[in-house]
Amino acid sequence: MSESAVRGRKLSREAMYRIIRGPVITEKSTRLGESNQMVFRVALDATKPDIRQAIEGLFGVKVVSVNTLVQKGKTKRFKGRPGVRSDVKKACVRLAPGQTIDLTTGLA
Repeated sequence: MSESAVRGRKLSREAMYRIIRGPVITEKSTRLGESNQMVFRVALDATKPDIRQAIEGLFGVKVVSVNTLVQKGKTKRFKGRPGVRSDVKKACVRLAPGQTIDLTTGLA
């Protein structure tokens, strides 16, 4: 699908909530917040244009860029039996200068 076709597609509010799973609250992501960046857990099948549209729609901010990474699940032992944690996709979103997202308040 070309990028112009993606831009023309409007995401519903439900689809936006399905794409953005939640914020990542760690020391490193908090430090990124000082340079106008936020980190979110997102759906594994989410694309960068979808993530941009969801962040702009849910929080009412202007997104400059989106970088994504897939953190592969570790092999761990659960109650003595081997198991695998699920893969997690993260999106690092750079906001336009002067814009912020307050994660302490909830979404309306």
